[in-house]
Amino acid sequence: MLKLFRKVRKQLIAEKKVSNYILYALGEIVLVVIGILIALAIDNANDNRIKREKEQIYLRGLKEEFDISKIKLKELIKVNRKSYEAAQEIVLLMDDGNSASEEKFSNLLSDAFTNDIFFNPNNSLLNEMINSGSLKDISNDTLRIRLTNWISTIDDIANQEKMLGEERNNTVNTFREQGYSIRTLLDNTGMSQKLGIPLSKNPMSNLGALNSVAFENNILLFIITSQSTEIDHYDPLMVSLNTILETINNELEK
Repeated sequence: MLKLFRKVRKQLIAEKKVSNYILYALGEIVLVVIGILIALAIDNANDNRIKREKEQIYLRGLKEEFDISKIKLKELIKVNRKSYEAAQEIVLLMDDGNSASEEKFSNLLSDAFTNDIFFNPNNSLLNEMINSGSLKDISNDTLRIRLTNWISTIDDIANQEKMLGEERNNTVNTFREQGYSIRTLLDNTGMSQKLGIPLSKNPMSNLGALNSVAFENNILLFIITSQSTEIDHYDPLMVSLNTILETINNELEK
């Protein structure tokens, strides 16, 4: 094509057709401009393709992380609920101490206060994206905002879990400081054997704790904090998690 234009240009110059030569020159300029625009369009298309492929890799990684986090959160909600429901049963025993047995009381104490409640989401990729500035590679503005808000929400959750841990420790400390036996609790729940500790030869009863107002107060505060953790924090967090996953899935399907 260029050889053809050069041949035409030489012919026009030789024939001294100035007006035709000017038209030819303009045409050649237009052709060059069109070529440049086509090249830029190709480059832009390649850049967009590369960005989209990179985004898809991030989205697949984020989906995997949030799927795992969802499983963890569902299990944590169950554990937390089991804890405060066991604590509620202890309060019922306090109202009717005659129905309590040492073994039942020990198992309820174990169910209520053995497990630490702590949400540990899989945020490795998300944190890496935020720290490296790669979050900008997510083209969906709404998803980008939700991912950023997720991190701050996790921080709020951690603060609530810290409060819950303090209430758990307060209850356990009250039980211990009032002279009740951890050994009896371990014996009745089978933990002594697992720990390699022989059963106590002179077991002490812990049922007296059911008459302790201080112990009851701590259990009630524990129940309130546990339920608040579920209703005001874990449930909204699950909604947010599901929304993020739904948005990621929609972006992956495009």
